[in-house]
Amino acid sequence: MNPTKWSLWRRIIALCAVVAGVLGILAVSATVAAAANRADTAKVMDRLTPALINTEELYSQLLRQQTSARTFLLTAKDSDLDTYRAAQQAETEILADSERLLADEPALLSAVHDIAAATSRYRREITEPLIAQTRAQGPSAERATPTDTSRAVYTAASDRINALRTALEARRDGVAAQVRSSGNILILLLVFAGIVIIVAGASLALLLRRLVTRPVTELAAEVRMVAAGDYDHEITGGGPPELAALAADVDTMRRRINTELRDVVEARRLVEEANRMLEQQAAELTRSNRDLEQFAYVASHDLQEPLRKVASFCQLLQRRYARQLDERADQYIAFAVDGAQRMQRLINDLLAFSRIGRLTSGFNDIDLNKVVVDSAEQFESQRATTDAEIIFTDLPVVRGEEPLLGALFSNLIGNALKFRHPDRTPRIVIDSRQDGDEYEFSVEDNGIGIEPEFADKVFVIFQRLHAKDAYPGTGIGLAIAKKIVEYHGGRIWIDPSQAEGTLFRFTIPVPVSDAPVLELEESVR
Repeated sequence: MNPTKWSLWRRIIALCAVVAGVLGILAVSATVAAAANRADTAKVMDRLTPALINTEELYSQLLRQQTSARTFLLTAKDSDLDTYRAAQQAETEILADSERLLADEPALLSAVHDIAAATSRYRREITEPLIAQTRAQGPSAERATPTDTSRAVYTAASDRINALRTALEARRDGVAAQVRSSGNILILLLVFAGIVIIVAGASLALLLRRLVTRPVTELAAEVRMVAAGDYDHEITGGGPPELAALAADVDTMRRRINTELRDVVEARRLVEEANRMLEQQAAELTRSNRDLEQFAYVASHDLQEPLRKVASFCQLLQRRYARQLDERADQYIAFAVDGAQRMQRLINDLLAFSRIGRLTSGFNDIDLNKVVVDSAEQFESQRATTDAEIIFTDLPVVRGEEPLLGALFSNLIGNALKFRHPDRTPRIVIDSRQDGDEYEFSVEDNGIGIEPEFADKVFVIFQRLHAKDAYPGTGIGLAIAKKIVEYHGGRIWIDPSQAEGTLFRFTIPVPVSDAPVLELEESVR
């Protein structure tokens, strides 16, 4: 394959492969040289030098043995032999250490063995017989005077030590020369590696300049010409295949942009026209909502007026003609009164539902302990009649509208009292806990409960689970509660895990700066 047609990536890979191969060879060579250098250095420092020091110690211990033995021959005191015995023990230890240090040096190890044999001979043939004779015959200056034989044996031992010292010095100098040689080789390898890296970097920089920087600069200049408005200028590019393909793609994009420019301009005009129409429709929708709100308010008042008249006159009929007509007539009148009153309650509940979030006084810090107390007081007569118990503990301060939060708790407490169990004293427990950035509240009662399949249905407006004869109401209370909670940024649901009664849960966001609330516990009975 022609190298001039290689891609930029392939050229960089080839350059990196060559550099990596050379550096790999240098690294292996440097590793071998470093290992040899470290081994030779360790041998010099840890073996040969300590062994050379041991030769000095051996000569010193041999001299101590000679001096101590001569002193004993003059005095015949056993205490004068302490130094002799200590020097002999030290010699044994030094010889053992030297054997360990020179275990991998056969010639030097043989010299150590020769020293051990020579010093042993000196003691066996010279000092030990003289010490034994002195113990038997007493001290003698003549016996302490060295003879030619004793001098020869002592000199032979000291010559052995000197020979080992000379051999150790020669061996140490030779290994030290190897250390210097391997160190020089290691330095040369590192210098060569540095040169290779510098050459590789310069080659890579030249390659990038020639194959990337220059073609990209030329391509950028052509692109700027097109960006300035010359959409008919054809973009060409050189360099490696990647940049040539990029230039072709850019030119294809230029041609497509040039072809579709009119469509884009037309589409923009259509979008602007659509935005104007949407703004007009939004304004009309706002006016329509305002008119609908006004219509609902007026219609509710206009509907309530005839309903009040119907209810009033039906009640007059009921009071005036009660027991004067037959039983069916009294029943019809009662139906009419009840229907008018329920229609009034329904209209009032619809008005309350529609006003949530529309007629607002703004959010404030609300102490829910006070809200619950006020809400519970609305059911004082029912609580007294049923001996109901309402318990709440340390409720937090939240941001909201006090009338709406009061309506929320009133609906939940009222529901618990309305749907109480006939065989149990009503008990309502209100509690709260903080869960991350929101408070979770629970309102638990021991009433008749709600089946799990109806848990979502009860929050739909006008949805009833019981006949109006069994439990009065318009079926809008929980829908109002749901809208209030959602208006405050929370959610409400029924906990299906409650085995007895009903457990409502709802959330309200924690205020950004939550002021500390005094701990309290209240029980309203």
